[in-house]
This record gives sequence, structure tokens and C-alpha cells, in this order.
Amino acid sequence: MEGDSVGELLTLASQGDERAWATLVERFERVVWSVTHGFHLDDATRADVFQLTWLRLMDNLERIREPDRLAGWLATTARRECVAIHRAQKRRPTGELLVEPVSDRPDVDARLLKNEQLEAMAEAFLELDERCRVLLRLVVCDPPIGYEEIAGMLEMPVGAIGPTRARCLEKLRRRPAISRISEDSNASSTERGRTDV
Repeated sequence: MEGDSVGELLTLASQGDERAWATLVERFERVVWSVTHGFHLDDATRADVFQLTWLRLMDNLERIREPDRLAGWLATTARRECVAIHRAQKRRPTGELLVEPVSDRPDVDARLLKNEQLEAMAEAFLELDERCRVLLRLVVCDPPIGYEEIAGMLEMPVGAIGPTRARCLEKLRRRPAISRISEDSNASSTERGRTDV
């Protein structure tokens, strides 16, 4: 089973082969988990997303036309489940104050800037193509995933991971949202320099 291609495993799993299904889950579970960690969800909700994503695959085993892109399909499905749950949670009244009142504490500006930077990074990340998003999520997994395992998940040569990662990061740097925060950061540094003089 370990040596079988993703296409073969999908075919066997669609025929009820439990070992093939278990191999698929083992091979790609870290892809799904890595997506769930990109959202502010608790552990129980992440586990729900994990289960829902595999249920979606089970329902679509015979409809996967490009087996070599299964990692991307799973990542997209997991992300959709996360977004759906996140939206549902935001609509649910909690009776709690969701936004902290602005205070005069000196760390407020730093926190606001950090939030803006994170939002810009998330916006730029979502503008990348699916393959880049999946690869970048996998290379920053905690605990780390080895290049050989990532290569197996994405069905690409081990030697192509580093260069592909570099190209994806370069694409990320060129996104307008990233350019904006770089300009804002430079402007803030200049302003601080004038104030210090």
C-alpha cells in the first residue's frame, strides 16, 4: 500500500478497501491539520474539521479526476470547512465583548500594527495559487515534516521543493498587501527617526 500511487489508493478505497483508505489518511493527514492551524479554532473544532474533510473525500472518491492534486483538494476542502465554522461562530451571539476597548497602554499601537501585518499576510497568502499555499503550509508545520514526506504528499521530486518554496515566497513578497505593509513600516521608521532627533 505504501508504494501505491494516489490514483491507485483512491480506486481501491472507492471499492471499500480499508487499508487503502487508512494509507490515504496517513499520507495526507498533516495537510489537513496544517490548514486547520491557520484558523483561530479550538482543538475540538479542529478535530471536527479534520473529520468533515475526510467525510467529504469519502463522498467524492470516484469524482477525483486529478489524483496528483489530492493534497490541494484536501487543503481547499479543509479551508472551506474552517471558514464555514468560523462564520457560524461569528453569527452566534455570545454575550461577550468581542473587541477590546482601546486603552492608553503603550503596547496598543504595537498590537494594532501587528494585527494589520497579520491581516495583510493572510490576504496575500490567499492570493497565491493552491499549490503554493499547500506547500508553504507544509514546510512550516509544527512538528516539522521532512522534505521526503512533503514530496510524497505533493507527488513532486524532493529536489524541487526548495526551489518551488523560494518561488512561492517570492510571489508572496510581490503581492500588493505585502508591499503595503513594507511601505507603512518604512514610513513609520522614518517618522520615528524624525521624532527621536
